[in-house]
Amino acid sequence: MSDVKKAKDLRALSEADLKERMDELGAEHMKLRFQRATMQLNNTARVSQVRREIARIKSILADRV
Repeated sequence: MSDVKKAKDLRALSEADLKERMDELGAEHMKLRFQRATMQLNNTARVSQVRREIARIKSILADRV
């Protein structure tokens, strides 16, 4: 599992990198949701971390437009 990046670090990435990261996090979020539904998820806080990082990336991309 990847670690959470701060907004400062994310702002340094290019738009393509941010979109790629958001796709990776979206897939991870879906996987975590299925694990939680089947009671196989060990780190329940990770779901919130992924959601927040996706929101950070969306905010940064919106600021650039």
